[in-house]
Amino acid sequence: MPDTAKISWKTAAGLVMANMIGTGVFTSLGFQLLQVQNTWSIILLWVIGGIMALIGALIYAELGTHFKKSGGDYIFLSETLHPSIGYLYAWVSLTVGFSAPIAIAAMAMNNYLNPIIRAGIYPGLAFLLFIPLTHIFSIKRSSQFQNLFTLIKILFILGLIGIGLSLSNQISTSALDFSGTWKNEVVLPGFAVSLVYVFYAYTGWNSAAYIVEEIDNPRKNLPKALLAATSLVLVLYVLMQLVFLKHANQEQLLGQVEVAEISFKNIFGEPGAIWVSILIGIQLIATISGYAWVGPRVTYAMAKDFKIWKPLSKTNSKGIPVRAILINTLFSLILFLSGSFEQVMIYAGFILQIMGTITVYSSLKVSKSKGFRSPFKPVLQYCYIVFSLFVSGYIFWEKPKESLAGLILILAGLILFKVDKKTGTRPVVDQ
Repeated sequence: MPDTAKISWKTAAGLVMANMIGTGVFTSLGFQLLQVQNTWSIILLWVIGGIMALIGALIYAELGTHFKKSGGDYIFLSETLHPSIGYLYAWVSLTVGFSAPIAIAAMAMNNYLNPIIRAGIYPGLAFLLFIPLTHIFSIKRSSQFQNLFTLIKILFILGLIGIGLSLSNQISTSALDFSGTWKNEVVLPGFAVSLVYVFYAYTGWNSAAYIVEEIDNPRKNLPKALLAATSLVLVLYVLMQLVFLKHANQEQLLGQVEVAEISFKNIFGEPGAIWVSILIGIQLIATISGYAWVGPRVTYAMAKDFKIWKPLSKTNSKGIPVRAILINTLFSLILFLSGSFEQVMIYAGFILQIMGTITVYSSLKVSKSKGFRSPFKPVLQYCYIVFSLFVSGYIFWEKPKESLAGLILILAGLILFKVDKKTGTRPVVDQ
């Protein structure tokens, strides 16, 4: 019998936070500082990213409560635009959307743990392979596992913020710079490029929309989960960057991945930095778990409709798509073994930005929402689309190699759709 247990809005919000708070907040500041150095510029980056995520959350809440089907963007795009666009998103989700964050989290885990245990790629590899297996038993067990490690994540981050803001810095010159130079930085191409790291850090704000069928009273609880989680994460992200900048200088942070370790080493010395690194590695378990839970639901939704992917539509006795979980893990493994941290982040960020923009556009096709309705429609949708396309253009200009790789992947998905044959027709939804 399928597992009929439903998750609360708090669990859904926890899932969103677990997916959002992962590698980006602990790793991207060093790359941002290569482009912009003023603290006001850094804060503005994270606020803009948060506002975009909040707008997206409102739009996805409307789409999720309208269609009431697990599968997220695949369902939204198939029903509103065309099955080929839905297929394309599911392809991107499988190969990048949910596999890349898992791979990047595993890479970051290695970066933080290797100075301590010196085990090469094996710590991240072990968690990448093991954690998805926790989601093959039941929704209840997945919920319990996710809640536990999300709680650890939140308490850890609150602890870092509290310590970092309350203690005085131990260095002669910090990276904090509240001068007026931000006015010059925000008009530079580097500012727009830096946004890709920020947008990636906010990736996951839509997570709960992918499992809408597993949420209790989704019309009420899906918007609550998406908005509450995204708002809280925005505040935490800004505070975390201030902590890192306060307790390190720019020379220490420039181009570095382990920015948290660097900052807290200046506070506590080597022993304290070791414990911070260990705890960062542990909190990344929630990130890997969240994406391993949500991602296969998109693959499963597509697999029910298309011939090539049909074997992935099989579920176990609990109604869980085990095969989809395993294939998602396989693609995570491929990305984990094939690229550098920065390359995978840019590559994934560019693709996801484009596909997310298309989904936001699709919401304009829903004229009479059957659930939650996003406010100020269509103003917010157009604001999101214009700004997102602006940023995507700058990314392509500044990072052509990674961007072209992303476009080639999208083209491959369209070709695959052409050779695939639908096993049935999707029901027409009254919009």
